[in-house]
Amino acid sequence: MSNQPTIPYSTTIHVKDTCLCLHAQRAARVLARRFDVALKSLGLTNQQFSLMMSLNRPKPPSMAPVARLLAMDRTTLTAALKPLTSRGWVAVDPDPEDRRGKLLKLTSAGMAVLSAALPIWTDTHREIEAELSSGNPDSLRRDLLELGAPELTRPRAA
Repeated sequence: MSNQPTIPYSTTIHVKDTCLCLHAQRAARVLARRFDVALKSLGLTNQQFSLMMSLNRPKPPSMAPVARLLAMDRTTLTAALKPLTSRGWVAVDPDPEDRRGKLLKLTSAGMAVLSAALPIWTDTHREIEAELSSGNPDSLRRDLLELGAPELTRPRAA
């Protein structure tokens, strides 16, 4: 006989029903699939849309702030940029002020794709918000922002 500890099945059910991480992961996967399907006609994924939108700034950003915004490490960001640069939608240029750094910018072709994607994103987003049973997407957004970017929503410790 094994002396292995056991966990009651009722605990498994409790975790399944209450785990914020599980529910957030499931919701993120469902949302990602919905936006992927909606944006597919443009050859764009939801991750690529978010990345390209993060580059829509008055000045080309370096990799660090984009990686922070998207909660990615630089290696993951570099990999995510490859299909966008190969399609000619994003340019990665040396930073003239720091030759070791790179600046990211949308090309005119990238801006055209992003412009075509925006109404699709807007419609899909509106549909999803309308499906929320609470009817309060702003509350959900605040909670997700607080969990996903605590450095942006909580006062810093002295």
